[in-house]
Order: sequence, then structure tokens, then C-alpha cells
Amino acid sequence: MDQWADKADVFLVNEGGALNRRSRPHSPFRRWLRAIIHFLSYHFVLNRRNIQVTRAAGFRLTVRPTVFHPRYFISSERFAEFIDGLDLRGKHVLDVGTGTGILALAAARAGAEYVVAADINPNAALNAADNARANGFPAFSAVCSNLLSALAPRPLFDVILSSPPKHAGEPRDLADRGWHAGPAYRDVAALFEQARERLKPGGRIFVMVSSDTDLGLFGRLIDEAGLNARVALEHSIFIESFIIYELTAR
Repeated sequence: MDQWADKADVFLVNEGGALNRRSRPHSPFRRWLRAIIHFLSYHFVLNRRNIQVTRAAGFRLTVRPTVFHPRYFISSERFAEFIDGLDLRGKHVLDVGTGTGILALAAARAGAEYVVAADINPNAALNAADNARANGFPAFSAVCSNLLSALAPRPLFDVILSSPPKHAGEPRDLADRGWHAGPAYRDVAALFEQARERLKPGGRIFVMVSSDTDLGLFGRLIDEAGLNARVALEHSIFIESFIIYELTAR
């Protein structure tokens, strides 16, 4: 049995140096629908001014203003459920773009010995630390960092998790950085190279993207970082699919 999973059917093999698929061109209706969803999400969820309390993936979470809300955006819960199926006992885990810390908390619940949660949003780093304490995970560190740039070169990590912004485009402000990653995914372009440098031999990266993401671009970035990719899980909803890729060093 694979040490990384409790269930042998978690991994759907898709070996190769790239993602082996391309994003589909969007119809005018789909572009209109996406614009409406972003408008509502930004004004009523992302850009809110109050602290909220919610339950997601079995955790009680506070959600500070400008922090991605895991109850309204279901990708976080789907990724956390996937992490629940991994055997992370004794592992050191890094979560890049942690938001409320939900993925980092799931890693701690799955047995990780030590977890680091990183986010460029200082509200998110504070939020993740608060939620770790509230949910009883002391072996947990949260840091404000642009991707991995603020982390020391050592120690290395057994597992790196990330659910980066799924859409290109200039973010309006800090709150919108959870949705838009800049033109040509500028703000996350260095993710794979930086993660590769901090991965232990035999370690793995799990990254969630959307069928709306520029998968061709992400595939090139993954190749250039010296990583192989395969599909670990795909979850479809009405307007898109969420895809978790497992990345390993070549």
C-alpha cells in the first residue's frame, strides 16, 4: 500500500511531464456566469468587513476579513477531505496560500508531526494560527510569506500543499488575491520551482487547480521546475472541475 494514502484507489494515474490536458475556451455565457459569480463573491464574501465563525471539514474556524472563506468556496473542503485520506504520520508539511489554515489543519489531523502554514495575506497567517490553537494543534507554525520566499532554506518538507488562486487577472486588492493570481498567473508562477527546492527526497506536492485554470501554462511551469504530475483526484461541480495533482521530482 502507498504510504501516502489509506485507499489504493485514491490516485488516478496520469503519468507525464505535463498536465496532459488543456483548458477549454469559454463560451460567452460561461464568461458572463463567471463574471457574475466573481462580482457576488467579491462584494459579499471576499471583501466583507466582519469576522465570521463557521464549520468546515470538521473544524470550527474563524474567518477574518479578506481571507478566503471555506464554506462559500467548496474547493477547500474537497481538498481537506482528500488530505484526510493521506497517511501523514511523522511528516513535515507546508501549506502555501493557507487562508484560514483549513488544509494545514487537515494535515495535522492526518498525523503530520509538524505543519507550517504560509500566506501572503497577513490576516490569513494570523487566522491560521488562531484556528490551529482553537482546534488543538500545537505543533503548528504560521508565517506571512509571498509563496515560500520568507521561509528558511531548511528544514525541508515531506509534503507541500497548495490551492493557489484559480484565475488569471489583476487582483483589485488583498481580498481579491484569493481569486486572481495576476496576469499570466504572475503571483504564483514561482510556486513550483520554490516548492521543488524545499522538498525532501521522495517528497510530494499536492496542488489543486480548476478546469478554468490555464493548465497549459501550469504544465510548463511544472516541467520547468523538474516535476512530474499525475491526477490524484478530480471533483466536478456545475460550472467547473477541481483537480488535485500529485507532483514528484524527476
